[in-house]
Amino acid sequence: MRCLWGGLLVLGCALSGGCTTAIVLLHVQSKVNEGGPAPCVKLNTVELAFSPRCGDYKPGSLQPQDVARSGLAECPLTLAVRDPEFWPLLPELLDRGARTDMCQSSPWVALAQRSGETCPPFTQASAPIVKALIRLGEDDPRALHHDTMRALSCPQAQQAGLDSVLHHWRTQGRLAPRQLAFSPFSALHPRYLDSLFSRKLEATGHDPRLAFQGRDEGQLAPGFEAALRTSDWGALAWWFERLPELTQGVPATRGKVVGWLPLARVVSPGFMPIEQQGPMIEFLMARGASPWQRLPHAPGQSVVQYAQQLNNPWTSTLNPPLLPERAQAAR
Repeated sequence: MRCLWGGLLVLGCALSGGCTTAIVLLHVQSKVNEGGPAPCVKLNTVELAFSPRCGDYKPGSLQPQDVARSGLAECPLTLAVRDPEFWPLLPELLDRGARTDMCQSSPWVALAQRSGETCPPFTQASAPIVKALIRLGEDDPRALHHDTMRALSCPQAQQAGLDSVLHHWRTQGRLAPRQLAFSPFSALHPRYLDSLFSRKLEATGHDPRLAFQGRDEGQLAPGFEAALRTSDWGALAWWFERLPELTQGVPATRGKVVGWLPLARVVSPGFMPIEQQGPMIEFLMARGASPWQRLPHAPGQSVVQYAQQLNNPWTSTLNPPLLPERAQAAR
């Protein structure tokens, strides 16, 4: 609104008072706008493309010199990849010379961490956008990251064909066993564990146990925890088939001093919806999880006592009448 009034004032005075008056009033207008967004007419082509207030992005409008020196606070590729609203800019940015080595961090990592455990809307992307995302994943060495693998293996990524980046990394030898700062099995989306890609990783020497040895896991939850939180029965069966001892406890990772119990995590407030807790408790107990096991961080308290303290509605499932022998043995 200030720009509009200022512009009308300058125009009116220029028509009536001449150039000198207009110049003075332009200076006044710049002072009025000081601290606000720059006028659209002062933005270069890249800045305009990332400024919806100035109108929609027009394909073919980006100038190579603006791509090289955008004037933006962040790398244009990072901005374009991280926000699906700006995905249409990706093909042209790459064609005009944008490079990931001009970015402080990997654009793919930025997208994965912004999305969290929500799969980005890859199936809504056009073929040129998907091609650009694949190119960025394959060409940027920093894209090989725990969180990026989660995004590249989520259901929509599979449907769009973006998981081809994972296969590219593997065939190029970039996923060699014990050479990464994270476990691929912990990084993959839970629904991707039962896949040809996962089976090839296991066949070439990747050990699921390495997912619990305190390695760097990125910002997103480790794969087993993500499977537990989302009640992904298939992924949990995959983990328990290889590491049945996980029902009795998960080792400490990410610099933590003590591990955790899946049963206790399930009844913890906010970990998963209340209605999903009961089936998960039964699932874990059927595989050997003990509700009388002591909490690693509070040895004086069992899972049952913890649930009672929380007034958890599934306490009776943890402590049915037919378990006195198990309770006595655990004590």
